Amino acid sequence: MSNEKKAPNLHNVEFLRSAVKESDFPFDSLPQIVFAGKSNVGKSSVINKLLNRKNFARVSAQPGKTIHINYFTIDKQLYFVDLPGYGYARVSKAEQQRWGALMETYFAMGLLTLGIQIVDIRHKPTRDDMTMAEWFRASRRPWVIIANKLDKIKKSQIEGNIAEIRQTLLLPEEVPVIPFSAEKGMGREEVLSIIFDHVARKEE
Repeated sequence: MSNEKKAPNLHNVEFLRSAVKESDFPFDSLPQIVFAGKSNVGKSSVINKLLNRKNFARVSAQPGKTIHINYFTIDKQLYFVDLPGYGYARVSKAEQQRWGALMETYFAMGLLTLGIQIVDIRHKPTRDDMTMAEWFRASRRPWVIIANKLDKIKKSQIEGNIAEIRQTLLLPEEVPVIPFSAEKGMGREEVLSIIFDHVARKEE
C-alpha cells in the first residue's frame, strides 16, 4: 500500500470563521493558502472556480465594505484564507487604515504557506496591486500571481500583458503568473497543482 497522502477533497469544504483580530486566526499546523486581490478583480469567483462551487466564497454586492479575513477549511487538511479586497475607491481613510492594520497583523504572524495574488490580465497592475505584492514579497514565502479574466482578451495579447504584470509588480523569476478564467476554468488545474504541491511539502 502506498503511504502517499491523497490530494484534499475539494467537495469537503466548510466556512470556518471571519477574523477581525489576531486572536481569531487559527494557529494550528494546517497550511494556509492566502488569496488577495482588488475588490473588483473576481477573487471570490476564482475561489469558487477552484472549489467548483457556485457561491461558496460569498460575492459581496458592495466590494471593499467588509474588513475581515474569511477562513475556509478544505477537507480538514488546509485553509483557504480570503483576505479583504483592497483598492475600493469609496472606502474611507479609517477603513483603509483598518485594512492595513489587519494585514500587518496577519503577515507578522508568519502563518502564510502560499500566497495567491489575483490581478486583472486586461490592465496594468494598480498602485494597490503593487502594495499587496510588497506584502507577499516581504513575507519571504512562496507566492503566485493569478491573472484573471483571461476569457476577456485575445490570445495575441496574453504574452505582452503577462510581461507587463511581471514588470510592474517587480516579480522575482520564481513567482509564476498563471493566466486564469474564473468563468471558463482555464488555469484551474495548474493553480490546484501548485496549491497541492505546497500542502504536501508542508506536511513532509
